[in-house]
Amino acid sequence: MKKSFDTHDKHLVAALTRDGQMSVGKVADRLGVTAPTVRSRLKNLVKAGAVRVAALVNPMKASGLTVALVGMSLQSHKMLDEKLEQISRLPRVNWCAVVTGRYDIIVEITCTEDMGDLYDFLDKDLSQVGGINSSESFVVMKSKRKWLYLPEVVTRGFEQ
Repeated sequence: MKKSFDTHDKHLVAALTRDGQMSVGKVADRLGVTAPTVRSRLKNLVKAGAVRVAALVNPMKASGLTVALVGMSLQSHKMLDEKLEQISRLPRVNWCAVVTGRYDIIVEITCTEDMGDLYDFLDKDLSQVGGINSSESFVVMKSKRKWLYLPEVVTRGFEQ
């Protein structure tokens, strides 16, 4: 499994970060390599879990979405890794991290515009995890340079 990006991987990722719709041929031309090389490297990065190619949404320009941050304090620090893993698998979670400071874990979630969706996350989803002493929620009112990979539970409303 790949542990770090080499120079070619970094250039490939940088090109796709600027334009994720760029064709393999165009990426190859820009990097001065062949299209099969780009395909192979990208396939290996995806397989290793180092890169994911996906559509990202600007939540400030997409109606019907609410983004919130939730800070959590755990009952015991002995469970940090376990709780982080459990929380990362919950519906609506974009990312979660163990942090320093006031909280033990911070989570970013995406919900529908309906506040009931945020309530369900706090009341139903987090209660399944257990071991959480307290939580505090922060609804994002405005953001810049924020792009989201939408959790499956939210994309259900976008399907035909």
